[in-house]
Amino acid sequence: MSFDSAPINLTHHFLIAMPGLEDESFARSVVYLCEHSERGALGLIINKPSDITLKGLFDKVDLSLRREDLRSEPVFQGGPVQTERGFVLHEPMLANSADTDESAYASTMTIPGGLEMTTSKDVLEALSTGAGPRRVLITLGYSSWGEGQLESELAENAWLTVGADLSVIFDTPVPQRYDRALGLLGLQAWMLSPEAGHA
Repeated sequence: MSFDSAPINLTHHFLIAMPGLEDESFARSVVYLCEHSERGALGLIINKPSDITLKGLFDKVDLSLRREDLRSEPVFQGGPVQTERGFVLHEPMLANSADTDESAYASTMTIPGGLEMTTSKDVLEALSTGAGPRRVLITLGYSSWGEGQLESELAENAWLTVGADLSVIFDTPVPQRYDRALGLLGLQAWMLSPEAGHA
């Protein structure tokens, strides 16, 4: 086996759409990859807010939202797959006691790099009481790639990749997230040619 065919693992990385990527779902998007393996990849777009606020989402599922800091936050369009389903990207819950069961939600993926992604309603129920993870990003839908699909898109220069920086997800105003993610590579949007890779 040669070294150049070793699989790349972009879990806990950002995918940054190149200007030539005109797909409506992904143009100028920053995708946080929750999982990447030889079977494919799964991620959430972190810079495309929907017109639904978290308060609106909680109202729809008959929960109150006692977290003032979250009420006006947008729900994001996480990608074109299962757009009626919620995905919660959040910091891991720190158990306050030796009983660690209270920090785990029913359907949670632990992402190497320090985040978790939960799809079960119990995380929303925790947030509704004023508890739950301190920092969250909630999407409707997700982005996925089948076996080898993301690798071929990377080979076609559809995406740039960089290790994820949590401050881009949780501390950066939404309109600045694309430019901040590019900045992690030392790039600015004007430096990218839409014609890249199409000589």
